[in-house]
Amino acid sequence: MTAMPLDPVLTLMLEEAGSLPGRVLVVDDPDGALVRAVADTGAQVRAWNDDVREENGVPLEARLTGSIADWAPDLVLWRLPRSLGALEDYAQTLANELPAHARVLAGGRIKHMTPGQNTVLGRSFADVSASLGRQKSRVLRASSPLPGPQRWPQRRYLPEVGLTAVAHGAVFATNRLDPGTHLLLRTLARVASEPEGSIRQTRGTALDLGCGSGLIAAWLASVGWVTTATDVSRQALLSAQLTAHANHTEVALRRADGLAGVAPDSFDLIASNPPFHRGAAKDSAPAFAMIAAAKTVLRPGGELWLVFNSHLPYLPALRRHVGPTNIEAQDRSFIVTRSLKEPTG
Repeated sequence: MTAMPLDPVLTLMLEEAGSLPGRVLVVDDPDGALVRAVADTGAQVRAWNDDVREENGVPLEARLTGSIADWAPDLVLWRLPRSLGALEDYAQTLANELPAHARVLAGGRIKHMTPGQNTVLGRSFADVSASLGRQKSRVLRASSPLPGPQRWPQRRYLPEVGLTAVAHGAVFATNRLDPGTHLLLRTLARVASEPEGSIRQTRGTALDLGCGSGLIAAWLASVGWVTTATDVSRQALLSAQLTAHANHTEVALRRADGLAGVAPDSFDLIASNPPFHRGAAKDSAPAFAMIAAAKTVLRPGGELWLVFNSHLPYLPALRRHVGPTNIEAQDRSFIVTRSLKEPTG
């Protein structure tokens, strides 16, 4: 493997690690740079990435294919997640699967770090300390794992939509009903109840794109759609599966980057609350890519339903790339749109 330049967080983690032990696990390495740097030292390395886009940057031979317990790493190098729920979920998993002697080094930018992260790590590891800051970065050191019951995934009944959400800590909104999804589901339910509503009439194949906890997929399946849930995140798909089971529905799962690899004319309906962040950074590119690809994936007469923040400039793209687009609902923060792929002939 060829080494790539490391950012200050990764550089500090390697300095804190010192002489690398025999087996190293790298967690959530966005571009594979840390995996390559570890491999270049001669240590055995495996990588686990939640996001399939990040996994694609890791060589096949370095991807963790079994469990953490089976790999039994001596050291874990981990870029700290900003969400305390994700931190707790991952830390509990590590504590339950790591050998007793293993160390964890979790690095982040100081501006994104809080004392709460130390507290959360301390629930899963007996010894937690922090490095000195360097280049606006810091590393939390954790050792002496404390195996115990997992608090994640967590389950919640949502009376507003009559569904139960089950989610892991790294999933957007976890098991809560975020306002955008709530508005979309209310609008879909209203249209489905209308005698001439297209959602009531079709009941074909549906896709929940960027499914998160899988609430939209569970609702679609509950009213009769043959439903697939897709997301870049492992944790999201695990959550969507649990949410489907909790609501006595069946949902197919697909881990992929947007609509990549989906055959043309595959779905009668796509519904999505698309993300406009990737990590801490705003990033609308995936949503624009999805809009551009949706027309190909929809069958003639199919519909794309989106909910998005009112300030985002998606309407022109929807009308240009998919077809006629109406605003079906709007509140102070969000817009729900329905776009039609016009029938041919």
